[in-house]
Amino acid sequence: MLIGVPKEIKNQEYRVGITPAGVSELTCTGHQVMIEHNAGESIGFPDSAYQAAGASIETDVAVLFDKAEMIVKVKEPQPAEYARLKPGQLLFTYLHLAPDPEQTKGLIKSGCTAIAYETVTDTHGGLPLLAPMSEVAGKLSVQAGARCLEKSMGGRGVLLGGVPGVEPGHVTIIGGGVVGENAARVAMGLGAEVTILDRSVPRLRELEARYAGRLKTLYSTQEGLLNCIRRSDLVVGAVLIPGAAAPKLITREMLKEMHKGSVLVDVAIDQGGCFETSRATTHDKPVFIEEGIVHYCVANMPGAVARTATLALTHATLPFVLALANKGWQQAIKDDIHLMRGLNIHAGQVTNQAVAEALNYAYIKPSGLIG
Repeated sequence: MLIGVPKEIKNQEYRVGITPAGVSELTCTGHQVMIEHNAGESIGFPDSAYQAAGASIETDVAVLFDKAEMIVKVKEPQPAEYARLKPGQLLFTYLHLAPDPEQTKGLIKSGCTAIAYETVTDTHGGLPLLAPMSEVAGKLSVQAGARCLEKSMGGRGVLLGGVPGVEPGHVTIIGGGVVGENAARVAMGLGAEVTILDRSVPRLRELEARYAGRLKTLYSTQEGLLNCIRRSDLVVGAVLIPGAAAPKLITREMLKEMHKGSVLVDVAIDQGGCFETSRATTHDKPVFIEEGIVHYCVANMPGAVARTATLALTHATLPFVLALANKGWQQAIKDDIHLMRGLNIHAGQVTNQAVAEALNYAYIKPSGLIG
C-alpha cells in the first residue's frame, strides 16, 4: 500500500503522523511511504531521516493526496485537505466529528473512508490511540493553567504550590480518566491542593487508593461541583464521552461564583468543550476572559510538545497502520472489533452512532459494510 503523510497545517501544529522509525517498520514489510517535504523538520525529523528509513519525499501536497491509498495524519483534516480526499481513499487520524458539522459534511462529500483515532477501543474498555495524547494534555493542562494564573496572563496572581506560610493553590479536576489523573499528578507534584470529581465510584476508589492522603475525591453533583469551583484557582475540564460532544458542566452563571482571575482549562474543547463559555483558541492566542475568568481552550494542546507527542502517538498507532496496510481496511476491521469502532465515515455514510446522533445523520452499522 502507498501511505501518504502530509505536513500538518493547523495553527502551530508541529506534530507529524509518523516517525522515521515508524516508516522503517512499514517499508520493511513491503509498503511505500510518501512524506511531504519538511513534515517533521521542526521537531528533529528531517527529510533525510525519512529517506534513510525508506520513504520518498514529495514537495507537492496535491500529488501526495492524489497518489496515496491511505493518508495518515495527526489532526482533523482542514477544509483544503478534505477537499483533496476521494472515494476509495482511507484516512486515519483524529477527527472529533461530533462538534464539527462542516468537517463531517466535507468527509461525507469526499466519499473517503475515515477511521478516527479517538474512537478505536481496546479489550479493557480504554481508548488506546487517545490515551497518549490524553496523558500529554493532562500534564500540559496544569502547566498551562499555572502560567495563566500569573498576573501578566490576566490571572489572580496565585502560585499553585504556595510557599511556607502561604497556602497552596486549589485545583479542581472534572473527570477522573487519563487526562484527569495526569493533571492531578502534575498539580500534586507542584504542591497544589487537588480535588477530582467523577461519577464512577469504582474509579474514585481506585484514585483514592493510589494517591492516599494526597488527593481528594468527590462524587460529581451540581452542588459539589459548584462548591469546588467557588474555592478553586484552577479548574481543568477533563470529561470525555467517546465520539460524542462534551456535556456543558459549568455554566456562565456558575462563573460568577468563582474568584476573579481564576483559570479554566478546557481539555475537552476538541469535543466542543465542557464549559458553556468555551470556544476554541490557538497557540498564537491561547486565552480569553469571560466573566473575569481566564479561559485556556487550545484545541491541539499536545502540539506544544510536538516531538514528545509524535513519538508517543506513533508508538500507539503503528500496529493499526500496519494492520490496515497489510490487510486493507475491510479485512482489518473484520478481524478487530476495536478497530471497527474507529470507523466514522465510509462512502458518504456515518458509521459512528454518537456522531450520527449529535449531527442528525442516519447511522450505518460498520459491521454491515464487510462481508
